[in-house]
Formats: sequence, structure tokens, C-alpha cells
Amino acid sequence: MTKLSIALAAALSFALPAQAHQIWIEQPDGGNATVRFGEFGENLREASPGLLDKFVKPAGTLVSAKGEQKADAAKAADGFTLPFKAAGGESIVAEDAQYPLYTWKQGDKDTTNWFHPAARLITGFAEQPPKLALDLVPAGKPGQFKLFFKGQPKAKTKVALVTQSGWAKEGHTDEQGLVEFDMPWKGTYVAEVSLNERTPGERPGANGAEKYDGVSYVTTVTYVHADGLAPVPAGPAAAPGK
Repeated sequence: MTKLSIALAAALSFALPAQAHQIWIEQPDGGNATVRFGEFGENLREASPGLLDKFVKPAGTLVSAKGEQKADAAKAADGFTLPFKAAGGESIVAEDAQYPLYTWKQGDKDTTNWFHPAARLITGFAEQPPKLALDLVPAGKPGQFKLFFKGQPKAKTKVALVTQSGWAKEGHTDEQGLVEFDMPWKGTYVAEVSLNERTPGERPGANGAEKYDGVSYVTTVTYVHADGLAPVPAGPAAAPGK
């Protein structure tokens, strides 16, 4: 588990272990994009039957110079497949805004929380506008990201960059929401960021409005770095949860 995920787990100590997870987007050579759920730095991908079945309606959007293409994702044994892939200069965002609310006890009070996972895949570092509630976007320089929360730059927030081998670095966004990383290894990197908003609200549900006491946002960005040192091999795949 990355340090960011450990911190998130501590902040959400009331939650199931799955709430310390994140989603991220992978795009195999020649294949369409797939949304994974688990821990990228631990080589852990949740499966179905199992924790993958908690998702309600994951969906994605392909963003290109031609416009946007939106689609629901189709559940597979180890992720959710989207009907498109990002070419050079394009990006993909994905989220599940209907992940089930969960209730935990804080002292003598029952509290209901909304886990809101989201992900982005980028093919370069040209600047992009935010599209997700908590969104980490490329900021114009290799390795540089800008964090937005509800459309506004978010300062002083921890961001972690991990590889599948478990190598990780941490940084904090500056006053403009910027954070920058070196990427020494060739291969896939996933940047992770989380934010807990303790503001009550409600969202549409299958049986009417669903009220919650707070939202835990977790967002990632995937980037495949074409240059650098040979990557450290990933360890054995971790066993999915049930």
C-alpha cells in the first residue's frame, strides 16, 4: 500500500479496506482502455466475483480534438472495459458517481459517507482543463500536474506518484495547485490524490434522494513514460479481496 493510501485508510478508518483503494485506467497495447480497482503500487487488481461488484455504473469519456465521446463501461473479470482508447494528444476520464454510500459509527453517531472514485489517463503533458470534481491534470511541462477541486486550483494537497513495482514519490501542490515529479523509469506511472469533504448533501439514487454526511474523493492519473531507465519489475500480483 502506498503512503497516500495508508493516510487515506487512516482518515477513513471507519471504512472497509476497499475504501483505501483507487481506480485507475490502463490501456494495453492495441487494446481499449480498462478501468481497474485496487492498488496499482501493490500490483493488486480487484476481481468479480468480489469487490469489483460493488460498483454501480462506471463510465468514461474520451476527450479529443474532435470532441467528447461518453460511454458506460462493461464489467469484465478484472475491471471495466471502455469501448475506446486514447491516441496521442487524447485523454480519458472515468468515474463511478453511484458507488454505494456506507455508514459507520463515529462515537455514538452513525455517519453516512460517499466514496467517489475517479481516474484520468493522459498521453502527454499539454495543459488540459479539469472535468472531474477532484481532478489532477497535466500542466504543460513533463511531470507537472495541476490539481483542481470543483474547478478551482487546490493548494497544499499531498500527491503521490507510484509505479507497479511499488516505487513511489510524494509531493505537495503549491499555491497555484501545481506539483512536479521526476520520472526516472520507463513505463507506467499512476499519480494519486485524495480529499475528504465534510459537507452534508444528497445525490440521486435508484429509490430517490440519498443523503450523506461527507464525500471522500480519490482520483488518479495514468501516464506511460516512453523514456528512462528500465523499470523495476513488479512483484507477484496480490490476491483480490472478497
